[in-house]
Amino acid sequence: MSQLLELTTKEEMLAQLPIIQQLYPDYTNEIYGDLLDKMIPHNYKQLIVIENNTTIGLAGFWIGTKLWCGKYLEFDNVVVHQDFRSKGIGTIMTNYLNQKAIEENCNMMALDAYTTNFGAQKFYMNHGFVPKGFHFIKYLKH
Repeated sequence: MSQLLELTTKEEMLAQLPIIQQLYPDYTNEIYGDLLDKMIPHNYKQLIVIENNTTIGLAGFWIGTKLWCGKYLEFDNVVVHQDFRSKGIGTIMTNYLNQKAIEENCNMMALDAYTTNFGAQKFYMNHGFVPKGFHFIKYLKH
């Protein structure tokens, strides 16, 4: 049976480095820790799914407020362990965070998906997400 936990401390999140490395293989404890030091003070948290003492899914999330939408919950860096994909883990995390957004009185949920990640796009559309616009970026460091 899967267990869901919300992580709020750097130490808890640092322990998730192995699954984070499935998204970012070059991340070390130091790189990851430095990023967490900058993110946690801005309300960054993580949701993990544990099965048999192994993290099989992780979704970072933030609750914030923007002028155009008011209060929102944003998914950030969602990863399902490569051995557990297509087993409903993404749905478990999405449903949990959907309920959290409702309980937190958010107006909407948001996320970014790469334009080339058609599987993620299909997954999120099947869960009620719709494209709202473009997320433009300009690289300043190469």
